[in-house]
Amino acid sequence: MDKKLGVYICSGCSIGDSLDTGSLVKIAEGEGKAACCRVHPFLCSREGVDWIRKDLEDDTADAVVIAACSPRVKTDAFAFDPFTVMERVNLREHVAWCQKPRDEDTQMMAEDYLRMGIAKARKMEKLIPVSETISKKILVVGGGVTGMTAAKESADAGYEVLLVEREASLGGYVAGVKSRFPGHPPYAETIHEGIRDTIDAVLYHSKIQVLTSAHIDKIQGQPGMFDVEIEVGGSIVRDRVGAIVQATGWKPYDPSKLGHLGYGSSPDIVTNIEFEEMAAKGRIFRPSDGKPVGSVLFIQCAGSRDKAHLPYCSSVCCMTTLKQAGYIREQNPDAKIYVVYKDIRTPGQYEKYYKAAQEDPLTFFTKGEVVSVEKKSPIGLAATVADTLLGGDIEIKADLVVLAAGMVPNSADGEAIRALEDAELKARTSDSEKQRAEAARKAEELRRHKGTEILNLAYRQGPDLPALRYGFPDSHFICFPYETRRTAIYTAGAVRAPMDSAYAMEDALGAAMKSIQSVELAAQGQAVHPRAGDMSFPDFFLQRCTQCKRCTEECPFGAIDEDEKGTPRPNPYRCRRCGVCLGACPERIISFKNYSVDMIASMIKAIGIPEEEEEKPRILVFMCENDAYPALDIAGLRRLKYDASVRVIPLRCLGSMNIVWIADALSRGFDGILLIGCKFGDDYQCHFIKGSELADRRMENVKETLQRLQLESERLRLTQLSINEPDKLANLINEFADQIREIGPNPYKDM
Repeated sequence: MDKKLGVYICSGCSIGDSLDTGSLVKIAEGEGKAACCRVHPFLCSREGVDWIRKDLEDDTADAVVIAACSPRVKTDAFAFDPFTVMERVNLREHVAWCQKPRDEDTQMMAEDYLRMGIAKARKMEKLIPVSETISKKILVVGGGVTGMTAAKESADAGYEVLLVEREASLGGYVAGVKSRFPGHPPYAETIHEGIRDTIDAVLYHSKIQVLTSAHIDKIQGQPGMFDVEIEVGGSIVRDRVGAIVQATGWKPYDPSKLGHLGYGSSPDIVTNIEFEEMAAKGRIFRPSDGKPVGSVLFIQCAGSRDKAHLPYCSSVCCMTTLKQAGYIREQNPDAKIYVVYKDIRTPGQYEKYYKAAQEDPLTFFTKGEVVSVEKKSPIGLAATVADTLLGGDIEIKADLVVLAAGMVPNSADGEAIRALEDAELKARTSDSEKQRAEAARKAEELRRHKGTEILNLAYRQGPDLPALRYGFPDSHFICFPYETRRTAIYTAGAVRAPMDSAYAMEDALGAAMKSIQSVELAAQGQAVHPRAGDMSFPDFFLQRCTQCKRCTEECPFGAIDEDEKGTPRPNPYRCRRCGVCLGACPERIISFKNYSVDMIASMIKAIGIPEEEEEKPRILVFMCENDAYPALDIAGLRRLKYDASVRVIPLRCLGSMNIVWIADALSRGFDGILLIGCKFGDDYQCHFIKGSELADRRMENVKETLQRLQLESERLRLTQLSINEPDKLANLINEFADQIREIGPNPYKDM
């Protein structure tokens, strides 16, 4: 049955001053065949919204097109039944506020946008409510301070929790330390109380089931429906959970790889972890003969901030050294303490603790690089330090040398991390396309299989979370902390980023909140970030599938598995609705009820193409909705003017762009096509992980389309920008429009 389309046009916010709304009504009622069309001077007001609600309630309309402001604003005002078909047309930011008022080109732009919105709404289908039974239990993997905090906070919020710890008892590293960093004013003394209260609170919580000496054998399924198999004492425990928090902590960097620091050449060269264990037992001594120490040398950044080992700062090393220097001073007031550092990093209130340590007259701090540590006969050690603040080299003799070993996440293998980084670098920088492709393939393989297989996920992309930069399985995107590339699986604590126990506990709160959010959204059939609230799911017309595997390989979130023949097996609740699979599929068998190849194609066909003699070029802009589209909104807010020849179609992600749209647009007579996606690379990340990068790779196929149509390659441009570059975006549009005018009309325009 054809839709009864209600079209509602706002004339406020300069729209009515800039446009002929009467002409828009004629288009909606005429070629748009709208069941009703209304104009209101303040459509987002209670009266305006009530108009729309009344038409829906009395069945005057069963689908809605709102021609007003950006779909990124007034979302609360225009919130109807989530199963109502609704499309919003941006007449304010993208027309009235950026174009000349009452101008012919401005009116044509608005009319085209209205036609596009109506065409899309006609093709959209109502969303279907979910019928799956969703588990809201949360699995926490790791029983250290992070995992226990995540478990307790989730349980206190009313959710059942399954906590799995591989060791025989809870507590992790923090349970074995002598003391913790200062946690309250004046931040000059360490905290000696342990975490026994936290352990007891978790063990005896009515909503927490604790499994120790346990190992996860397998996790399969999807958010809200993860089926978990856990080995405990030789038997298998099975359960269903809705979301997962991985809080598996960290391990020290292998100090034997730091040959110049002498680890292994003498028992008197220890790591800060070994020193902490010694202090926790009550007495600090020289391991070689058991005698008290009169002098101790602490070497900072032992492996950290070193391109040959760990390029990053491990966050806690400096504070650990200050704390451990205090242990020595408690035992021996006359001991000499030396600290050699690259930089002392004590963020926030911890700076006060560093200041207190500096007041000790027998603690010597110097900036420098330790060249070597050697054993002196018959006892003692000597370190050569270069480039100190004093100038030149110095030698420091000590009874004991403590290496501030770097922090490595319990999710990765160091050698594989470096191999992955090398492959990613070659994939970006190699001159040869063949070498780039081979490096990209190798990088993808390393991402899949370099983990320690903690979770044992039954995903085609591999058994663990993809470990990204430096081996941390975080999203590495500031907008989405705790997120990973596996939907409803979150990381927290030192497995996510280097941090101390206080920060880890705060981190656990965030991961617990994300997990709760995830199961609640799954229960409603909604996506998590970045398309939070989206209730659509991809639909696969498998009868036409050729088993090319592109959708399964290119999905950023592992939402699609495959059978032995290569036929896709979707896991819809893993999906974040980016549409990358839609863009990848050469057979165009993947669609969403509110986003499909056919819908976008219909929007393209709805745009009027002026005759060549009118000298009005038409430029189609496919624009990422996450950075580029809001940047264009900001350009409108700033009243920045740009060429009226452009028509913008927002895409969920540039990776969802299907090449057929470009071929259709050029064959219809569009003079130019501009593709604008998120920035990607070392300092940026696409909201959907790699969508913008995929679009960049697909440009080779697009160039073939241009050659086939015998069109100039300059008619097509792909670029990336971020949300904070509206001025650059406006200039980019104007520059491209000028270039298209120089090239001349598309020869297909009058065909």
